[in-house]
Amino acid sequence: MADAHYDAIVIGTGAGGGTLAYKLASNGKKVLVLERGNFLPRKKTNWDSQQVLRKDFYRTTEQWYDKDNKVINPLTHYYVGGNTKFYGGALFRLREQDFEKVIHQGGISPEWPLKYRDFAPYYDEAEKLYEVHGQRGLDPTEPPIDRDYPFPAISHEPYIQQIHDALKGQGLHPFYLPLAIKLNEINRHLSTCIRCDTCDGFPCLINAKADADVNCIRPAMADANLTLITEAKVVRLQASASGREVTGVEAEIAGKSHIFTGDIVVVACGAINSAALLLKSANDQHPNGLANSSNLVGRNYMAHNFGVVMTLSTKLNPTVFQKTLAVNDFYWGDKDFTYPMGNVQMLGNVNKDRIAAHGPPLMPGFIAEAIANHSIAWLAMNEDLPDINNCVRVQGDRIIIDYTPNNQQAFNRLIQCWIEVLKSIEPFACHIPQKMTVKEVGHQCGTCRFGEDPKTSVLDINCRTHDIDNLYVVDGSFFPSSTAVNPSLTIIANALRVGEHLLERMIKY
Repeated sequence: MADAHYDAIVIGTGAGGGTLAYKLASNGKKVLVLERGNFLPRKKTNWDSQQVLRKDFYRTTEQWYDKDNKVINPLTHYYVGGNTKFYGGALFRLREQDFEKVIHQGGISPEWPLKYRDFAPYYDEAEKLYEVHGQRGLDPTEPPIDRDYPFPAISHEPYIQQIHDALKGQGLHPFYLPLAIKLNEINRHLSTCIRCDTCDGFPCLINAKADADVNCIRPAMADANLTLITEAKVVRLQASASGREVTGVEAEIAGKSHIFTGDIVVVACGAINSAALLLKSANDQHPNGLANSSNLVGRNYMAHNFGVVMTLSTKLNPTVFQKTLAVNDFYWGDKDFTYPMGNVQMLGNVNKDRIAAHGPPLMPGFIAEAIANHSIAWLAMNEDLPDINNCVRVQGDRIIIDYTPNNQQAFNRLIQCWIEVLKSIEPFACHIPQKMTVKEVGHQCGTCRFGEDPKTSVLDINCRTHDIDNLYVVDGSFFPSSTAVNPSLTIIANALRVGEHLLERMIKY
């Protein structure tokens, strides 16, 4: 395989890399995909909450470091499909205004070089490819769309429907989460998904999530055009003497170094690892890191401000699959706070092992179970603003996340507003907020932003590096801003957009 030459080499199989590899291979291009992990094994531990939540069975053991040189055990996974193997499948389009310059209480969210209308056809394609379920016309912040979701919305179970109705009674606009799962509620005997309680944050034992592995890599592997090598960790990109072309991709496989070559090289390792790879590939022509003449590789790192609000009630919560509801009424602020706040959506089930993992040491199991059976969890998500000082750095083999939270006043207000809403619909419950930390990297983005000016961006509008003609970055790295909804669908749509550009480029050359 190392002796072969490919039309394109794609590094990484997540939302960006997996989707792009599918797009190119299904259109007849000879594609090599290098993935540092393996296929996630299908076994009972997929659905074992003690193994997944308390023992971190599937998480990487790799250690990163924060700005104070303290160890970070990142919440990330290295498997075919990347973190989509563990996501909750919430696939949102960015709001139309998210592509414009937005003034926040904590700073400025910059204008994107492309607009919603440029992404709209690729959002359509992405929703179809990833089998997204939803219902138009319920979310007041929804961008203009002239077609329905490919599949109908996932229904609320009775307890969640009561919450939905109570929220509507307060004048809010709850809507169905757009979800990428393979559930057929009309003909359940034809459904891959069984609507279980181990979805959000778990790998699926029966491959019922529409993820980058199941929906892109495996179908593409059925075609001889795609070659996948697993357990191949790319450690360096080699450049030509001029520095204008990547001539080799160096990967470690079973302890040995291999060099692969292709006309196009696409980095899609996730915003943190993609930036780290470019920085580690420094050479004489690129002393500060590959494609880093702007000195922006790794900078403007964003990962959202996350908070979980857990409601502990006297009522028993019998819900099995509860991640079906979201609220965007506070996305652009409210009458008393004219700055954007963000998105609120339900998380997956709160079970006893999740409670034990986040509770005090030696909590008795019966107490954890009692709390879990009377709880429901909400995710409050606020925009993390780009800051040039928030960055990914490398120090030898170390990856350092130099990060300071921002936009905190709006974030705190979102959490408090949501607690007040919850009190209004269930006044005798206890509502407990908890902020997430720097180890939460599931929504990482921004480290190689795209734009038209090589001095202020790493990538051009087609996600090709300004400095190197055949090098592209196709993951969340390209985001100029993080917005306040899940990034996965935009990463997928962008990969399809870049794939179309590459197919056109390959015809010309």
